[in-house]
Amino acid sequence: MKTKTLIVFLTLPVLALVVGCQPPGERTSGAPLSDPHGEHAEPPTADPSWPRLPDDWLIGEVGGIAVDLEDNIWLVHRPRSLNADETGLAQDPPVSACCNAAPPVLKFDTGGNLLDSWGDANGYQGEGYEWPETEHGIFVDHLGYVWFAGNGPNDHQVLKFSGDGTFVMQIGQAGRTEGSNSTEFLGQPADLEVDPETNELYIADGYLNKRIIVFNAETGEYLRHWGAYGNEPSDDDTGAFEPGIEPIQQFRTPVHAVRIANDGMVYVADRVNNRIQVFQKDGTYVDEMIVEGNTLGAGSTWDLELSPDDGQVDLYNADGTNQRIHIINRAAMEIESYFGRRGRYSGQFHWVHNVVVDSEGNFYTAEVNTGRRAQKFVVSHAGHVH
Repeated sequence: MKTKTLIVFLTLPVLALVVGCQPPGERTSGAPLSDPHGEHAEPPTADPSWPRLPDDWLIGEVGGIAVDLEDNIWLVHRPRSLNADETGLAQDPPVSACCNAAPPVLKFDTGGNLLDSWGDANGYQGEGYEWPETEHGIFVDHLGYVWFAGNGPNDHQVLKFSGDGTFVMQIGQAGRTEGSNSTEFLGQPADLEVDPETNELYIADGYLNKRIIVFNAETGEYLRHWGAYGNEPSDDDTGAFEPGIEPIQQFRTPVHAVRIANDGMVYVADRVNNRIQVFQKDGTYVDEMIVEGNTLGAGSTWDLELSPDDGQVDLYNADGTNQRIHIINRAAMEIESYFGRRGRYSGQFHWVHNVVVDSEGNFYTAEVNTGRRAQKFVVSHAGHVH
């Protein structure tokens, strides 16, 4: 029997404002907020049975989650983040009845049934490419290709595979980086997305570099790159973030996520700066907003996703410091509501790292650090969240 999990989703006047209408660093969310799409909208409900794994498998930190065009859910996790106690069955000799590290790439249906997996406890190693030391980010494009990034100390590459796990292409090179204005090499890329209209690959680059960089997704040819506000990126030390200071003209690391809307707007998560910046596809700056502007530590803007309605009314932001999913009205760039809170139980979060939605609007989240899980949140369509 499923149990309904209480998730924060209350009502007060909207507080989030676009930068320029509110002093930099001022709190833009954090109080319960209203959902203008339905007075009786219910909070998403965690499904504690999702996903289902073989009895002797365990997942580590989930560094990425994606939804393909058939509503299959893909995870990339970090099997090497599990310790010997957690993988007792894999020790020599075995020290316990469970567990083995699950393969790093896992594919599920929306019901949580495992459809496919790639690799083993050491990653998905193979000829002709360099699997990342620390798996970080996954995207399944409009042609069914599966893309991966990594943020380990030597992970300066992204990888492209067919849907059955056949290697196709690598961009960048492990162990080699040449800064934020290189047209060939990357710097610990965090996230990626392919534009279905142009078949161009956008990379949030990343944990070392401070930019968005774009390549031809078929050939790997470099096309363009830009930094915050469309500026030429700089690798100068930006110093630590301080609430209330004027927004800096460069991204801070990590540049953690990139999403492309159907209307051509490109959304970038500048995580430690607690901001989302909006661009045209050519890198022209359009707008920005601050999310939980007083957040310190790892920042508030961890991942971005768009609602599945035709107009993509809402933008979703995974906030892995405040442990919630923000629902943002795209047109107004204002936070409407949020769900989630810090905790270990079903429906709660510890370091929520990524968020995606299926075609029905159900949410899927991934957690890193000691969270080490993926969750599904079911949306009621009687008064659903976009």
